[in-house]
Amino acid sequence: MLVLWCPDWPAVAAVAAAGSVLTRPAAVFHANRVVACTAVARARNIRRGMRRREAESQCPDLAVFGVDEARDARLFENVASAVEELVVGLEVVRPGLLAVPVAGAAGYFGGEPRLAEKLVDQVAAAAGVECQVGVAEGLFAATLAARQGALVEPGRSAEFLAPLPVTELDQPDAERADLVDLLVRLGLRTLGAFAELGERDVAARFGRTGVLAHRLARGLSDRPPLRRSPPPELSLAESFDPVLARVDVAAFVAKKLGARFHAALADRGLACTRLGIYATTENGEQLGRVWRCAEPLTPQGVADRVRWQFEGWLKAAPGERPTAGVARLRLEPEETVEGRSLQLGLWRGSDPGTGPGEDEELAAERAGRAFVRVQGLLGPEGVVTPLLDGGRDPASRVRLIPWGDPREPVGPPDATWPARLPSPSPATVLEQPLPVQVIDDQGRPVGLTARKRLTAPPHGLCVAGGPPRLITGWAGPWLVTSGRRSTGPQQARLQLVLAAGENEAPEAVLVLCSGTENPVWTVEGSYD
Repeated sequence: MLVLWCPDWPAVAAVAAAGSVLTRPAAVFHANRVVACTAVARARNIRRGMRRREAESQCPDLAVFGVDEARDARLFENVASAVEELVVGLEVVRPGLLAVPVAGAAGYFGGEPRLAEKLVDQVAAAAGVECQVGVAEGLFAATLAARQGALVEPGRSAEFLAPLPVTELDQPDAERADLVDLLVRLGLRTLGAFAELGERDVAARFGRTGVLAHRLARGLSDRPPLRRSPPPELSLAESFDPVLARVDVAAFVAKKLGARFHAALADRGLACTRLGIYATTENGEQLGRVWRCAEPLTPQGVADRVRWQFEGWLKAAPGERPTAGVARLRLEPEETVEGRSLQLGLWRGSDPGTGPGEDEELAAERAGRAFVRVQGLLGPEGVVTPLLDGGRDPASRVRLIPWGDPREPVGPPDATWPARLPSPSPATVLEQPLPVQVIDDQGRPVGLTARKRLTAPPHGLCVAGGPPRLITGWAGPWLVTSGRRSTGPQQARLQLVLAAGENEAPEAVLVLCSGTENPVWTVEGSYD
């Protein structure tokens, strides 16, 4: 994949929109902190994250701009159009970054170096901005290659990524700041050091977020390649009379279409990660653009990209904009993932990180009235909501709160909690633990030694005296030193992976061992 990156794009776009020149220092601020600045500003010691007062003291003639995603997307359409004159199949990742398949174009222009040179010259001539090009396997590696202007040979993406700092995992849309901070504190300061860990160990310690980041550090894609095209009935087409010729009207329409498009995918258990936006004007002109997203799109995410694209089309320079308004719009899910990648609220609330809109507030009020009616029929315990609470064992970490009762945690869930079971937590916790037997490869019961170790590696698990299920993997033991089961005999927990049995699928379970001389084993929960 080839990635074209325009450095400092929010600042460059802000300067261009204001009609200024790039020779003056400029910066874009959000919450009074620098989020982007021009090269001239960096030469005057302006850095990302710097407070506005400090930045203006360092550079009194600094031009100050606010964040405007619509402005960034509108002006980046000129760059995308310039690239599209040379190559086809481009995908806008975000304003300032786009990706294109490299194989066909490189063969046509005589190799990747020649293609990169042509693209840089084309963008400079047609759009008047500087850019850098990188080539590597996968979007993540190609993006980092673009920042260095590197062309990575096939099969060497992992080698290219290895010396880079692990902080590169925290890309703008990735939200992995907590994971990156933990990795640094554990001494894993480079992508290569993180990639050397075993995937099973990463999954046991860091969960799904860690596994996806681990794939990126190894030079792999965060998702396997999609081999099946989404069915055509998932597309959403809409005709307009009168035609859409104003951005504010298009933004209103985009909100409604985004909700319908997302709902149709959600009904099939899917979420969109590559969105195609195609339009036909009243004069028959065909417009189209594909947006690639690191995370599944929410309804607000779909609406934003439709609005940004209309900004680019309708506010383009004279001679480049359509000659008439948009008469027909089609949203196409170019790539989808399973819906578990995006958990929906009960009444499909607003985009995470944004306040609820008027429609969401009304929906929440209607849902609340419905819950009260159900409680009137079934009692207060008929409607409950989960609350993540502090605790050491899985059963105490989640409490079910009756609807309407105060949702106040008993203990802070983010506290250290010594002897707490490490992530991931079991998806299902049994209300009554299930008695089982854990045996070694000789059929003898496995227990705990005086030194708090297992007497033998677990080999099989028997339920109610039935045939043993083969244990293909295990982790632990983790001692239970305090909490609800702190009294009595010595206890320890293990995570076991069970092989498929007759009429039984493979599964992972959490078991508890009590006692050292005559151990008693119980299953406390299971994992998805």
